[in-house]
Amino acid sequence: MKSNCLAFGHRGARAYVAENTLESIQKALDLNVDGIEIDVHCCASGELVVFHDFTLDRITNGEGELSKYTLSELKALHVNGHYLIPTLDEVLNLIDKKCILNIELKGKFTAEATCKTIQNYINNHGWDYSGFLLSSFRFSELENVFKIDKNIPLGVLIDADMIDAIDFAETIKAKAIHPGYTLVTRDNINLAHSKGYAVNVWTVNDNATIKRMKDYGVDAIISDNPDRV
Repeated sequence: MKSNCLAFGHRGARAYVAENTLESIQKALDLNVDGIEIDVHCCASGELVVFHDFTLDRITNGEGELSKYTLSELKALHVNGHYLIPTLDEVLNLIDKKCILNIELKGKFTAEATCKTIQNYINNHGWDYSGFLLSSFRFSELENVFKIDKNIPLGVLIDADMIDAIDFAETIKAKAIHPGYTLVTRDNINLAHSKGYAVNVWTVNDNATIKRMKDYGVDAIISDNPDRV
């Protein structure tokens, strides 16, 4: 069994506190995670906000597309009744280098703003490139990050073919492959490792699957229950 498998909190500590909120991220920090995974979109006024869905309806008292709201409008909403939607800056200030931050580029046109934010925190707030990991299903966003700053670690998110992901990862010199756990086999993990990629699986919550992923030798497990990892 791989003993040094890292524990990443999914959207903070989603099983315990409303996802992608500062309170959920603080809960993940309290659980001593190795990393935290969040999602970012650009809102109408240009800021990066931490939110999973493209629409507000599921977990807020707002409705419609998040990207059509300004930051001040989003800040007037509530997640699950009483939490606020945070900005990426607020999340970075809270984490303050205590763990790795895996930023999923969820929305369109998030690469440039995210790169600027990362460069700001490296240049002015004592962060290091090793404290970041940018992942996305949007390969074009990962390509844009690679064009802007080749030092930012990249992870290729996939819900289909591991081999295709490995082929694409080579074109952007990615550090990691991020497959859904149902795609993972011992053989394709070994293949990824042989080509120098870490394998960080999502979203693994039950103890039996966590154990199986560790047996297979994954490098990190992204979980709603990171304390189980």
